[in-house]
Amino acid sequence: MTYETTHRPWPLPQRPWVMAMRWHDLMFMHWPIRPEVLRPLIPAMLEVDTFDGWAWLGVVPFRMTGVRPHYLPAFPYLSAFPEMNVRTYVKTPGRSGVWFFSLDAASRLAVRAARFWYGLPYYDARMRVVQEGATVHYHSTRTHRHAPAATFEASYTPSGEVYHAHPGTLEHWLTARYCLYAVDRRGRAGYGDIHHAPWPLQDATAEVRSNTMTMPLHLDLPHTQPVLHFARYLEVVAWNVVPLVE
Repeated sequence: MTYETTHRPWPLPQRPWVMAMRWHDLMFMHWPIRPEVLRPLIPAMLEVDTFDGWAWLGVVPFRMTGVRPHYLPAFPYLSAFPEMNVRTYVKTPGRSGVWFFSLDAASRLAVRAARFWYGLPYYDARMRVVQEGATVHYHSTRTHRHAPAATFEASYTPSGEVYHAHPGTLEHWLTARYCLYAVDRRGRAGYGDIHHAPWPLQDATAEVRSNTMTMPLHLDLPHTQPVLHFARYLEVVAWNVVPLVE
């Protein structure tokens, strides 16, 4: 498979990707946070990434289809489910990416596979996504045993034309991320590359009725409207997590 890579900040890995997926009806909701507030929540070997002096905290609901390992087809009832994450952005020399505080998903298999394979903080959740015209109604309640409670309920709608963010802008900095970071059970940090086309972004509006996703972090979101960006569809491939120092 051949990929367009001119928009990437570093080359694709030489080894094969391990997972493919499709992301649908994704809403980026971001709030500015002082870096010193997030610093205690991030492993010491990772630097908090900032834009104009601010770190950013994101709550990102979406749904996935076509989730499958390399060389295998997607299986009905196992390959499609809603997911949402709480995230910020971190960097190491020569590479910046996503740090996940939590990932909730309506697939017990996906939760356990991601916890085992990637060491990511996935949680079981009861989730419902309904599309009504252009509007997406999204509801999530965490059900993971012994995990802190977290809920999210919102309706969001894209507005405006599809565009690709320009490098140097806030929307590009928030969304153009081509790796994730994780720390395994032994405390070793690593990164996993991901690849996709440039985000087909749209401006958006949202009515948030409940959002306690950051309460387990003991973080209060600013009393300001989040910065919103919507993407209807994106195809993604992902690689294994590898150590920062090989």
